[in-house]
Amino acid sequence: MSEPAYPDLQLRADGTLCHLLSLDGLPRATLERLLDAAQAIRPQALGGTALRQKLAGHSVCNLFFEPSTRTRSAFHFAATRLGADVLSFDVSTSSTGKGETPLDTLRNLEAMGVDCFVVRAREDGAVAALAAGAKPSTHLINAGDGRHQHPTQGLLDMLTLRQAKGADFSRLSALIVGDIRHSRVARSDIAALRTLGCRDIRVCAPASLLPDAHELHGCTVGHDLDALLDGVDALMMLRLQRERMVEGLVPSLEQYFVDYGLDERRLACAKPDAVVLHPGPMNRGVEISDAVADGPQSLILQQVSNGVAVRMAVMLELLGDARNRQDWVSA
Repeated sequence: MSEPAYPDLQLRADGTLCHLLSLDGLPRATLERLLDAAQAIRPQALGGTALRQKLAGHSVCNLFFEPSTRTRSAFHFAATRLGADVLSFDVSTSSTGKGETPLDTLRNLEAMGVDCFVVRAREDGAVAALAAGAKPSTHLINAGDGRHQHPTQGLLDMLTLRQAKGADFSRLSALIVGDIRHSRVARSDIAALRTLGCRDIRVCAPASLLPDAHELHGCTVGHDLDALLDGVDALMMLRLQRERMVEGLVPSLEQYFVDYGLDERRLACAKPDAVVLHPGPMNRGVEISDAVADGPQSLILQQVSNGVAVRMAVMLELLGDARNRQDWVSA
């Protein structure tokens, strides 16, 4: 798929964020600023009240048109720990079932005073379309749109890698395994790794689960997982997104695990200190074994913890006073 031109929508004149729609094309300085802020406020993300007044008076709506556990909960915690009022929108009982368009829904909620929308949508580019139709004072965060992008997941993955491996991504070898074709997480991770200077991005999937070649430019692409493990610092395992695929793209779940599942034997072929990430929800025994998911090299729950801090950092950049950024990250 072609990447829409988002910089005019995403960035203010001073380089700070107006919306967060995609990591593809965002400046490296912006990514690093968000990661620095998330790291600084991580203790408050996991509890405490020091930041509870930072977004007092702001209203955040979680506008989810697809199911979610981790992302929706993390955004809720992020907003409440910053003191914002939070509205969780229930699509199943809303007027969207009567034919109301997402843009009309957004505009009605804007009229009630909501100034930040966290949106998950089924269609590629749907969040950008809402941003284009929103009021200038409204801010949108893409919480995952179709197969396109999941920018806050990409940021929390980069934060988790940076905590484990340091800030110099040029020395990092990262391997992304699984359903690349349907994965908005993979697209955000690849964009972020490129921007942060990673020189060795490897992608492994059956041919039926790879996207168009132009989306993987600069990546080493292969179908043999065992052949790609040598020297890897980080493995990012992806869920088979059966809800987005037609039948027959994989022969069976059992065979998929044989060919592409990460178990202890395969993990031992990577670097001894290699780390394992997974965006969730996990299909245990399909893309990852219990022993690896729950093992000492797994950072999966650390990713979840980092998700709250990252989303707090994004909201602060969108809604806070960027000129006083050092004040709100030092609290």
